[in-house]
Parts: sequence; structure tokens; C-alpha cells
Amino acid sequence: MNPYRLYLVTDDQQDIATLKKVVKQAIQGGVTAVQIREKHGDIQAFIARATAIKTIIQGTGIPLIINDRVDVALAVQADGIHLGQSDMPVATARRLVGDKMIIGLSVEDETQLAESQHLPIDYIGLSAIFSTPTKTDTLKEWGLEGLKHAVKKSQQPIVAIGGINKTNINEVSKTGVDGIALVTAICHSDNPELTSKELLTLMQY
Repeated sequence: MNPYRLYLVTDDQQDIATLKKVVKQAIQGGVTAVQIREKHGDIQAFIARATAIKTIIQGTGIPLIINDRVDVALAVQADGIHLGQSDMPVATARRLVGDKMIIGLSVEDETQLAESQHLPIDYIGLSAIFSTPTKTDTLKEWGLEGLKHAVKKSQQPIVAIGGINKTNINEVSKTGVDGIALVTAICHSDNPELTSKELLTLMQY
């Protein structure tokens, strides 16, 4: 199974109870990976959120990925870590987490894409495909043509993120991308299970 196919990134503005409900329903709807994001810098809160979600995910085979914080990923024995360009260097992270943990890396422009091909990572998070209110510091809006170009150039699996929803997920999936990550479309849905099912139906793979 492709673990990146429908990749849920959680909304760090939601409280733990809402987060648990969203993740549980999204898993029932078919999401294939869950990344926990916590941008407030409170490590205890991050560990609490990650532990709560790990309990829900356990036994499903769906990888639990921690955003930014290698220490949190190790503390909760997550399946993976997703690093941004200003986070811990990939080589250092790989040394700390070993060979079994998934490492993803955010890539925001052509230079970063080229550099990523020589790093010990498992996938690339290509950002942002379309501009989005959840990310205000976007370096580049790749668009569909940019995404197609990146898919052809990359030897690493690519997960597309940024402004993807029901209206454009079909076109995004046609680029041959390995996975599609969403925040708002699932986290802010009235019915995350149904939304996840609909998104999978709209995808071409």
C-alpha cells in the first residue's frame, strides 16, 4: 500500500478532543498517513497530542508522522518525522532516528528539489501547489505544471500539499504525484469520514 496516497496533516488550532474525532473519522474514511503538527512550541502539549493520536492509529498500519520535532517523534515512538528546511538537518535526524523511521522533507523551490535528491529521506513534501491561508510564507506556488515537472525530476516519492481540495484534487492526482496532503479540506469538514472517501474517489490512482 502507498502510505502517502491520502495524507492528513492535522490542524494545530484544534483542541485534543476535536483532533481525535477528526483523525478517527478520517481513518475510517481511508486516509493513509497522519502527520501531527504543533506550531506553538509547547513540547508537553505536542507529546500529549501525539500520544492521543497514536492510540487511535495503533493497529491500523497507518504511519504516525511528527512535524518538525525529532525529540517528540522519538519520545512517542512515531513511525516518521517531517522536517522543514529550517529544522534539524536531515543527516543529523537520520543518525538520531535510525533507518526504520520515515523522514520527509519540505521542498519549496527548484534548488531545494535538486538538493533533496542526495539526502537520506523517504519522501518530499512539495509546497505549496496552490496558495493557502494555512501557510503565509510560501516561497513558490508550483501549480499543476510545476508539480508535473517536479514529479518527472524527482527520484523520491512526492507528496503534494497546499490549497488542495475537492475542486482540484482530481487534476493534482493526474500529475502522477505519489501522494496528496490536506489540512483544511479534512480537518474543517463537518464529516471527515465522508470527505476522505469523496477525496479518494476523486483521485485517479
